[in-house]
Amino acid sequence: MHDYPPPGALPVATVSDAMERFGVADGIGPLWPGATFSGPAFTVWTRPGDNKGLHAAFETIRRGEILVVNGGGDTTRALIGELVVQKAKALEIGGIVLDGAARDLAELPELGIPVFARAVTPAGPWKTGPYRTGVTVAVGGVPVSPGDWVLGDHDGVAVVPRADIGEVIDTAHRLIAGEAERRAANQRLVPRD
Repeated sequence: MHDYPPPGALPVATVSDAMERFGVADGIGPLWPGATFSGPAFTVWTRPGDNKGLHAAFETIRRGEILVVNGGGDTTRALIGELVVQKAKALEIGGIVLDGAARDLAELPELGIPVFARAVTPAGPWKTGPYRTGVTVAVGGVPVSPGDWVLGDHDGVAVVPRADIGEVIDTAHRLIAGEAERRAANQRLVPRD
């Protein structure tokens, strides 16, 4: 079992740089400013516009896990809204990532569960399935397996394969130290006349 850094401890951009710019979920971002998360992935693969699999996931997801959903990139039906996020809050999950849409944007920030999605729409979901849980999925063009480290901040979402977590964390810390040196050098620059 890995120790996953807490939300906000490492910037998504730096983690992506530590993976040679791989691992960033395309087109998926926070639904409100300040939303951050970090933790192990719990995966769901569902038919576009259908959230039956999300409800099934809540029967086995553990505290702190990140619900990562491949909804096929569909933006015509919201996979979650206020009531689903209330359930996620009661279960103390770490966040939700949707390759799909969400709704109830006015209420979601008040619930405190970070939600990252491709879009927002008022149209509700179907609830008929099919779905799969605990399988490798694709989210924003990035493969995500159960237990992979998933983190999100204002820049978006990054996914670190479970086998690479320690190496990526070490590399990210080295990059942060190098950036601090470059910032200090930039502040010493003198304009030319």
